[in-house]
Amino acid sequence: MSSKDRILGRIRRAVGEPQPGQGQGPGQEPAIPRDYLQVHGTRTPQQRVDLLAANLAEYRARVHRTDEAGLPDLLRHLLADAASVQLPPEPGFDWPEGLPATPVPDRADQTARDLDRVDAVVTGCALAIAETGTIVLDGGPSQGRRRITLVPDHHICLVRVPAQVVDSVPGALPLLDPTRPLTWISGPSATSDIELDRVEGVHGPRTLDVVLVAAQ
Repeated sequence: MSSKDRILGRIRRAVGEPQPGQGQGPGQEPAIPRDYLQVHGTRTPQQRVDLLAANLAEYRARVHRTDEAGLPDLLRHLLADAASVQLPPEPGFDWPEGLPATPVPDRADQTARDLDRVDAVVTGCALAIAETGTIVLDGGPSQGRRRITLVPDHHICLVRVPAQVVDSVPGALPLLDPTRPLTWISGPSATSDIELDRVEGVHGPRTLDVVLVAAQ
């Protein structure tokens, strides 16, 4: 008996024999029980947004609250030191008057080197998860290609609240298209692999500003 046969034998014993109706062919995978809690507690929309803000801050994201009217002033403040700002195809906001930074449109021919010269990127999101403090991007028009949120050192993400905030990961999954390029963000990019020293900006933006934009 080869090593491969032994390994496959162990897998078969661990998985067990298929039950009636389960089958083994394509499209006949056994049903997965999903009897776990879908959400932990009952919240109002405002409580959901508050929990999102608290968990984002716990992950060292910088959280800001505003409405549509106050968004231009906040963006001018957050981008005061930026010389260039990467934008997705449909940013979802008007370029603030008086902002000296140069807007950079999302282009398919942009290289990582091009994006590394950009000071900041401003995007929307697909949704945000309150219980985990997670922002989910799916490459939609308000977010652009995945690379534009991974290479620039400063990411400003706009979350429309309360409409884009869900309670939990199980609540988020049915709302997302698994065929799209999903990016799940919980705070700035960071690692503690070397002697448990936290280093930010290793495989994504060093600074994450999340702007909770309230409906008017």
